[in-house]
Amino acid sequence: MGHATSVHDRSGPEAENGGRRLAATTRPVEARRGRGATANPGGRFEATRRESFDDGWAADAPAPLRTVVTAEHARTLITRNTSPDISFDRSVNPYRGCEHGCVYCFARPNHAYVGLSPGLDFETKLFHKPEAVKLLTAELSAPGYRPATIALGTATDPYQPIEREYRLTRGILEVLARFRHPVGIVTKSNLVVRDLDLLADLARDDLVKVAVSVTTLDPSLARRLEPRAPHPAKRLEAIERLSAAGIPVMVIAAPVIPSLNDHEIEAILGEAGARGAREASHVLLRLPHELDALVDDWFAEHYPGRRAHVMSLVRQARGGRAYDAEYGRRMVGAGPYAALIVQRMRLARRRLGYPEERLRLRTDLFARPTDQLSLF
Repeated sequence: MGHATSVHDRSGPEAENGGRRLAATTRPVEARRGRGATANPGGRFEATRRESFDDGWAADAPAPLRTVVTAEHARTLITRNTSPDISFDRSVNPYRGCEHGCVYCFARPNHAYVGLSPGLDFETKLFHKPEAVKLLTAELSAPGYRPATIALGTATDPYQPIEREYRLTRGILEVLARFRHPVGIVTKSNLVVRDLDLLADLARDDLVKVAVSVTTLDPSLARRLEPRAPHPAKRLEAIERLSAAGIPVMVIAAPVIPSLNDHEIEAILGEAGARGAREASHVLLRLPHELDALVDDWFAEHYPGRRAHVMSLVRQARGGRAYDAEYGRRMVGAGPYAALIVQRMRLARRRLGYPEERLRLRTDLFARPTDQLSLF
């Protein structure tokens, strides 16, 4: 089947709701095998939208999408926030975009800021920050810097596949270890165990905690939801190895997706707890900006019979909308369904013996290395 492309002004009715009609941007299955998103719609800041249509001419099968990595030359590395509903005020992300391809990733809309699609572009057009180690060293060395836990991997996974080549996360941890600076890591990759030496060193001084995200224990569902993320069994194995090395681990049941994986909450906490996880939390499915239409389109392809029910429950927990950005509600939602999930988490933690209080990392050991000039 041949295809042509037309370009249209986005100011019309089809531009509403972040470009909700995705059928025109959906890519053939053979071209996106191993990818999470079903489509590649334009970002919300684009002035035009593109759509493909059958022009009747025969065409060869489309080539599979390749991953392209580009250097991003940032001015600073530490990002600050004043959000009252999260436990950290600064974060570091050495990569933009994520090859794991999790269709539900709340960071997807960030790709619109660089003129790319939150859809397939997010997982195929990646950026790395080659000066990350130098930038972090300079920022921690500044005379006015005051230490507090740095969250590593809040937007995209610091241990996504390209970390094997670029090793930016490893370099960042080496800097933090030299400065004796606290760090909290969020990942869904077992690649984190590569850095057991650094993590164990930091853990001996209560300077690190690792949060491992486990979305589902069902390999088939995981393959559809997060196609290039490690197998659920590998994540549980990572929890076990980290815990055995004395590194405190939190399991995050995230995202909780109504009528799809919400029945697994207790099983996920049970499996993680049996392998040494000390803390447990959850995040309800978040659908900001373009993510609403992307996830809806994904359900239309993979679980069309559940599509309407899932989206209805999401909106019930988000005040009738796809997403509620209000502090205190954006992570866990509100209303009867959201309250039920919170209660199930509370009961599961208590039954499985998870501590009520979370580990607090130390800041009093922070020290600037005396040979810091040699680091440049």
